[in-house]
Amino acid sequence: MIVTLLSDQLTIHIDTKGAQLTSVCTHSGVELLWQADPAVWGRHAPILFPIIGRLRDNKYTVHGKQYAISQHGFARDKEFTVVDQSSTSVTFQLEEDADTLTKYPFAFRLQVTYILDGGKLTKRHTVLNRDTKTMYYEVGGHDGFRTTLFEGEEMADYYIQFPGQSQIVPYGMDEKNYLVRSDRPYPLQGDRFPLPPRVFGLDTIVLENLPVHEVTLANKKNSIRLTMEFDQFPYLGIWTQTTREFTHYICIEPWTTLPECAFTDSALEHKPGIRVLEPGQAESLSYSFTVRE
Repeated sequence: MIVTLLSDQLTIHIDTKGAQLTSVCTHSGVELLWQADPAVWGRHAPILFPIIGRLRDNKYTVHGKQYAISQHGFARDKEFTVVDQSSTSVTFQLEEDADTLTKYPFAFRLQVTYILDGGKLTKRHTVLNRDTKTMYYEVGGHDGFRTTLFEGEEMADYYIQFPGQSQIVPYGMDEKNYLVRSDRPYPLQGDRFPLPPRVFGLDTIVLENLPVHEVTLANKKNSIRLTMEFDQFPYLGIWTQTTREFTHYICIEPWTTLPECAFTDSALEHKPGIRVLEPGQAESLSYSFTVRE
């Protein structure tokens, strides 16, 4: 089922499957969200929970026991329930079931709330530990935005702006695409990171503890600007497929936790940035993006 939110500047569509954004359309009719071409990348903006990224052999341990789980976890493929709705906000809810308990041994409640205010959309993730033991989890975004909005544009016309920065220092990756520590700086063009990421020879740009938790996706040929703010998320991923010359989308991804690292073991408890909830405890983490035409 598709839920619609409306303001004087944006029309938002969200699917109950995965609580995933499927459309972000401006008042003038410009679609900003990647439209999930299955021949390229068949998703729009999946919710990453309870893990981020791909694990070694798709396995991890928690409390000393091993479990298997697919890339980015299961929330993106689950049907959520709408528990609250208005014309400008909606809350989706997911709880554990027999299937999730085989992959993730916790009773939980995940609520994803979208709040639309003019040209600003806030996405709030509220996680509750419904279990009797300490719970570990990861949550993040994977929002894909189009990088050819108008005829005659190319992805090379687009860039991501890091305000006040002249360079970034992303993690490196080994031959299996696991993260490795790196102190290699990548100079920006002013404060601009040109697209796609492979211009710097990386599959994914993974950054931590940026001095300003804000980036802007912009274009040399049009006036549309999309600014994402993610103060409550310590990590940021920037990704698009590197196997194609032109993919026409870029994902901007606030994360609580790093994906699989070459310098850690398989214990969920040891993941850099892992979130911890005691029984009955809940927390909410939000990020937002604002569109300006």
